[in-house]
Amino acid sequence: MLTLVRRLTLLSLVGCIAYIVSSCSTAQEPVRVSSRLPEESAQEQIATNAKGEAEIQSVPSGFTSNFATWLQNNGYGNDNFSNIACYGGRTSTSDNPVNQPVIFIHGNSDRAVGTTFGQNGWSNSISYFQTQGYKSSELYAMTWGPSNTLLSAQQYHSRPYLTRVRRFIEAVLAYTGAQKVDIIGHSMGVTLARKAIKGGSANDLLNGGSYNLGSPLTSRVDVFVGIAGANWGLVSCFQTGGSTPTCASTNGLYPGYAIGPLGLSNILQDLNASSGYEGAFRYSIWSTVDEIIGFANIVYGRYTSRIPGQNGEKVYTAVPYGHFNCKDMTAAVQLNMVKFRNPN
Repeated sequence: MLTLVRRLTLLSLVGCIAYIVSSCSTAQEPVRVSSRLPEESAQEQIATNAKGEAEIQSVPSGFTSNFATWLQNNGYGNDNFSNIACYGGRTSTSDNPVNQPVIFIHGNSDRAVGTTFGQNGWSNSISYFQTQGYKSSELYAMTWGPSNTLLSAQQYHSRPYLTRVRRFIEAVLAYTGAQKVDIIGHSMGVTLARKAIKGGSANDLLNGGSYNLGSPLTSRVDVFVGIAGANWGLVSCFQTGGSTPTCASTNGLYPGYAIGPLGLSNILQDLNASSGYEGAFRYSIWSTVDEIIGFANIVYGRYTSRIPGQNGEKVYTAVPYGHFNCKDMTAAVQLNMVKFRNPN
């Protein structure tokens, strides 16, 4: 017990020190911190309720009949991408994409679209993108896991989830005929999408052991945006000792047991062993007041939501920009990143 207390104290202390004097750490890039877009866009002014939760926009769930039929006829029928909630597709055979297609990957226990805070997926982003000229043929989302918060501790970077995300990206590329797509992920959706793009070998003992996702999709992704991801793990996973699938040291978000980090989970070691593979341009959106990540977003002296080799970031330092509002209240930022390659 004493050893655990010492380790936890060290982990938290390192995080606090790094947050205060981050400019003295060679491991940290200069922090570009801002709380609002210069243009004070309408999306940044979205209303919140008494709990500080963003007002959720209503977006109908479902693929268009054109996309649903195409999936069935082109080898994706058994993937059942529309099993819970989903969005996207042409409204007719003549509805060809003008904007580069955007694929949204939700986080743990969330869904593609919805109306309940924390399980509303990308409703606000899709709604905003549509006001800026995007069509359903240019916006895609599906639900990769159970939309059930009671099961959140059981979700991890499993073979079924990684394969599902990977095949959805491949399906959208084939369906739209686009040379490249943009991908926006939130929370665990960030690390799932990173591995789906990176491809290569992986191991999931609960689902058949070793497998291979295929060649990297790097050349097919233009802009990758990671919102509130745990790229270097979570302090809370250290606290639990990796005792749940979500926090496991194999395919979970275990941050390691000492500075280095030593003992970082296998999946995160793989993801962070190289950089730049997520796409031509890579951005992150995150907050130092994220209530899920906690500890000012710092794990062993690193901001865990930063993507190694990223090109830019948007950082928030005050409420209401917590874990979910970093997604639900930043649609204008997301669009600036994918369409104009501008993190500000």
